[in-house]
Amino acid sequence: TNSTTSVISITTTPSVKGVVTKKAVFSLGSNVDLHCSNRTWTEIMFVIWNIKLKHKICRISFTDKDHSVDSCNDGKSLRNTSAGQSYLHIPNISADDVGVYKCESVHTGGNENYKFEVAVTAPPKVSAWLERRDNKMVAVCRAEKGNPAAKISWSPAGNGSVTLQDEPDGFVTVESRLELSGDMDPENLTCVVHHQFWAQEKTLVPKLKEDLSLMLWIRVVVVVIVIVSVLLIIALKKRPCQQ
Repeated sequence: TNSTTSVISITTTPSVKGVVTKKAVFSLGSNVDLHCSNRTWTEIMFVIWNIKLKHKICRISFTDKDHSVDSCNDGKSLRNTSAGQSYLHIPNISADDVGVYKCESVHTGGNENYKFEVAVTAPPKVSAWLERRDNKMVAVCRAEKGNPAAKISWSPAGNGSVTLQDEPDGFVTVESRLELSGDMDPENLTCVVHHQFWAQEKTLVPKLKEDLSLMLWIRVVVVVIVIVSVLLIIALKKRPCQQ
């Protein structure tokens, strides 16, 4: 990998039937290089990448006779290192690039087969607040669009109800709701969010959320008062002066 690749983890499984399997996790948005041979193009006869993604199956290949195939057409490309070794380049990796990448390279001494199980990780956007529901105070903690799903806990410890929502782009939103008992002080309550992207968990203190409906009514009343005041001023100006 080059300096622009952000690798979270790579796990290699011993070769089975001549195929070496690697499970690789990369940071969302990083540039990724997948290597399936240390042979140079002076030794390689052809390289074929068969790629199975969530929304499509495609192929990228190249031979020593300068014949290339690219049915992916999404920015992925075969490149060479300064030493002449071939690798597959994935720019700005996204959830659409998650999948299985099988590579076969044939060289003068034999062939090599690799299978990369590629995944991405992304930190969620976190928020926390307090809201009133049925004369009760509820603390809400939300970790939005992370991959994998974040884990949420409360301090002091509380049993919050947790919901997970799968987003269309492959990420997961997690929300935990904790109903506060009468003797629980909201000022001492914190929400703790754990995610593998972070070296340390995130801690948030939920604050009371504004009642949007009340704020809307207040704004409506203010607007009405302003309009009525303007109309009254105009009406008074149009009144004929009494002699």
